[in-house]
Amino acid sequence: MLNAIYREQCFSRHVHETFCISLIEKGTQRFYRSGGEHCAPQGHIVLVNPDEVHTGQAESAFGWSYRAIYPHPSLMKSLSRDLLSINGEIPWFPLPVVYDPGLAQQLQLTFDVLLQPGDKLFKESLLMSTMTRLVMRHCSSPKTPRPLSNAESQILRIRDLLNDCPEADFGLTELAEAAGLSTWHFLRQFKKVVGLSPHSWLIQARLRKAKACLLGGVPIGESALLAGFADQSHLNRHFKRAIGVTPGQFVKAHKTL
Repeated sequence: MLNAIYREQCFSRHVHETFCISLIEKGTQRFYRSGGEHCAPQGHIVLVNPDEVHTGQAESAFGWSYRAIYPHPSLMKSLSRDLLSINGEIPWFPLPVVYDPGLAQQLQLTFDVLLQPGDKLFKESLLMSTMTRLVMRHCSSPKTPRPLSNAESQILRIRDLLNDCPEADFGLTELAEAAGLSTWHFLRQFKKVVGLSPHSWLIQARLRKAKACLLGGVPIGESALLAGFADQSHLNRHFKRAIGVTPGQFVKAHKTL
């Protein structure tokens, strides 16, 4: 979970491997998602799907405050059993912003309860109930995957390579040759298919690995190197731009949970 107040923070284009479900408590957030700009004022819910490129900033000088939760796709799939399909499926939220006062109130209660000590059964029950209500009211079933062109298939293979080996020092020519494309065609196709440049996607993959290292107790400096960043300051800069907190603040927040 995240509880934050931002005035000058401007999140660069980034992705999460999880869903991001946030409730705007004060002010208005402006953000990019699904190929366009959107505004979410107080009382509205912001929905971002896994691996969906998005940004975030204040709409005015007053900033915005919100609380957010980041459920893993496997959790959302498990609770969708018998709702979307017998075996469950990962839901998809087509709308970036929804206005649903009843659900917003339930989200608020969920956030409050999850911060309290003890009562694990009530917490888990409330969380599942809230996520189920969200899925039932605002998701659509995933679209049937369309056949991929050769270029798309090759680009997705390179994207997965960057995800698997973020610490590697890949070169543009090397990646283009691996995809069987010219460097210029590779750059254009990667941005078109993925939504980010190869370098920007690599930064996201490195941030994911750095977060995993930090949560595993690896020191910040060592985490930076293991994830492929040049040094700790390099990690700090990208971490703050994409996540809104420094690695040290990230570690401290998780130690208090």
